Parts: sequence; C-alpha cells; structure tokens
Amino acid sequence: MKMRIEKDSMGELNVPENALYGAQTQRAINNFPISHEPLPEAFIRSLIYIKAAAARANESLNCLSAEFSKAIQHACDELLDADDLMTHFPVDVFQTGSGTSSNMNANEVIATLASRYAGTAINPNDHVNYGQSSNDVIPSAIHVSATLELTGRLLPALEYLRDSIIAKGNALAGYTKTGRTHLMDAMPVRLDQTFHAWAAQLQNNIDNLTYLESKTTQLAQGGTAVGTGINAHSEFADQFAKELSDLTKVTFSKGDNFFALIGSQDTAVALSGQLKAVAVTYMKIANDLRWMNSGPLAGLGEISLQALQPGSSIMPGKVNPVIPEATAMVAAQVIGNDAAITVGGQSGNFELNVMLPMIAKNLLNSISLLANSGQLLADNAITTLTVNEDKLNEALHRNPILVTALNPIIGYANAADIAKKAYKEGRPVVDVAEEETDLSRDELLALLDPAKLTHGG
Repeated sequence: MKMRIEKDSMGELNVPENALYGAQTQRAINNFPISHEPLPEAFIRSLIYIKAAAARANESLNCLSAEFSKAIQHACDELLDADDLMTHFPVDVFQTGSGTSSNMNANEVIATLASRYAGTAINPNDHVNYGQSSNDVIPSAIHVSATLELTGRLLPALEYLRDSIIAKGNALAGYTKTGRTHLMDAMPVRLDQTFHAWAAQLQNNIDNLTYLESKTTQLAQGGTAVGTGINAHSEFADQFAKELSDLTKVTFSKGDNFFALIGSQDTAVALSGQLKAVAVTYMKIANDLRWMNSGPLAGLGEISLQALQPGSSIMPGKVNPVIPEATAMVAAQVIGNDAAITVGGQSGNFELNVMLPMIAKNLLNSISLLANSGQLLADNAITTLTVNEDKLNEALHRNPILVTALNPIIGYANAADIAKKAYKEGRPVVDVAEEETDLSRDELLALLDPAKLTHGG
C-alpha cells in the first residue's frame, strides 16, 4: 500500500495515500485494533449531519465564511450520498471513551473533501470543528442517531407488528382455546384475546418510546468541552438545533443543562431500559407462539406457523419455529446490550462520560435488531399462521378446570371434587358434574360453554 506522510500535534506518521482521513484517525487505527468493528452507520450519518448543521449555524453567526461553510456542507452531502461511506470511518468502537477519535475522523474526512471542493485548505479543527468539542458532539450524535432510528425504523416496525397482531386477532375471534397458567390448564380464552394482549404490550412500549424520544431530541451541542460553552458563540446551540432540524426533518432542541448531557448518559440508559422492555415483550410473544405451535403431534399443536426451511439435517420432514427462535435470540442480545449500557452510564466521571462509543454502538444495535425482527415476526409468523381447530377442541371441552364456572352454584370444595374425578377418569367435566350435582345437562352445557366463559361475569 502506498503511503503519505501526515502530521498532527504529536508529530508525523504514515497514512494510506488515498485515505480521506488524516493523522489523528490513523493513530486511532493503530492504537485500537480491538473489535475491528466501526461505530454503526446510523451514528456516522448523524455525526455528518451535526457537522453540516454546525457549519450552517457558524456561517449564520458570522463565525465561518460562506465559502468554507458551503464547502463543508458539500462534503457532508457527498459523504451522505456515498455508497462507500463506511470505508472512510474505520475507527474501532473500543477507543477513547469520549469518542474523540471518531469526531476527528469525521473532521478530517470532511476537511479533505471540503478542501478539494473549495480549492483551498480547510482545517479539521479550526473550521470543521469550529465551536465544537468531541465532548458535546459525541453525546449529541448518540441522541440524534437514536432519535432518527426510533422515528425512521423502530416505531414504524412496532406499529406494523401491533397492527398485524390486531388484524390477525380479529380474524381469529371465533376460536376458543384452553387458557394456561403455570403452563397448566386454566379457564378458556379466545385467540383474539391472546393476540390483543400482545398488541396492548406493544402499544405500551410504543407510548414509552415516544415519551423518551422527547428526551433524545434534547442535545448537548453548544456545551463544548465541559458544559460551559467555551469557544462557541452564545447563540450557537439554538441556531445549531434549528439547522439540524431543517436538515433531518426532525425537531431537535438545545438541552436544558449541558453539564448533565455531557457528564451523564441517563437518557441513553433510560432508552436502553425501554428497549429491554420491548425485548421482553418480543420474548413473550415468541415463546407463546412456540408453545402453541409445538408438536405437531406430541405438543400443543394449536397453531401451525409458516414452514420456512427444513428443521433438521438428520430428521426428514421436521420444521421448526425459526422466526420466533430468531426473535428470542434478538431479545436476549438486547437484554445483554442493556447491561453493557447500564455499566457505561455509570462511567460519568465529573464533567464527561467516558464510555460513549460503546453506549452508542449497543443502543443502535438494539434498535436495529428490534426493528428488523419485529417486521419478520409480523410477516413470517403472525400474518401467516393457521389455526388447528380440531386440536383446540380436542382438549377444550374435556378441561376439568371448566368446573370453576360452577363455584358460585355448588361451592369450591364440591367443584374441586368434580374436577379431581374428571381428571382421574379422563372424562369430560360435564358428564361428571351431571352425576354429582342436581343440575340438568342442559343447564350444565350452558354454564360450562367455553366460548361463553371467555366473556367473564
């Protein structure tokens, strides 16, 4: 590889000849060969948006010439349109805890492209990074990227999954099945009740995420190094938020307290906690589907999930619930990401949190995984499943727990005796109740009708 010599405040070093980045990025590449994973593309794009908005704000405040501002904005547009964007941002996630290496990576790449466009030298620090610090840029990029991924991907995916579940539930309203508590037979429920419960869980998650989005739109930008705003124009924060909102079509605002937004990552921790709650909801839905689909002969076999691929390399004809299984693994990963983010959030030492890149990576990874798996769960499990009505009815009328409906008439103890006898003899509870009570068979059939029992009262 051909190399060129670049210089920074620490001296000279070799950089690949065609690389758009400079010395500080190369130092980070040399210093942190750890995971070989760069920060997510959503984060890098948000970082570029921040640089473009900063250039526009600084121009409007007469802190940057129109020529330099235009060149920086052009460079940002060029990067956002580039198919090879991520090749210019190779810095490892596990780097300096402030994310300074990634901030300078962006500054250097943008400065190179802007200089080419303007035909004059544009400096990464003095121009692209004017009025900024890594310490307010990176926390802001976490908030911006999380907000854009929430609005553009996760919330639409959750709404799509919710709507798919509601539609499927409505279509299955005529089916009644044995309810289960502790995995044991319980009073009957309708399939629409089961599905609408899942939808209600998702709606709660949507509501909570929407509230947290009002927090992620509040930015640290303008606080610079420690929260005081040193070296930034006094109106920069407000103007920056206005410019960024215009660029992204999402309303962002200046944070109420820069010190809190730079010194902590409480909002990211709270958002991660809510993403964990989404993961728990996914796990619930996935496992319910797996149990209902189990068998098909030796399990519950109440539904059949769409057959997507052979389920075994040795057992011909076996088909597995692969989408719920993949969803459950996503849930486990998101829960793990939350644990790491929680530890990261504890690393706010005085005026700066120093686990920012890891927090950014895990937060965006969780959002992406939940968005992708939610869409698949809707399309390839919920919408396409079929009901095995014969299997539902096979156990439904024989369920001795139906005797619960007789408690107000014959008392708990007598009802328990009937249930025990029905279990022991393997007989329908209505037959045993007819023998053990003074109620007529017609009365018992009306009282023990599973479909009617799903309405309570």
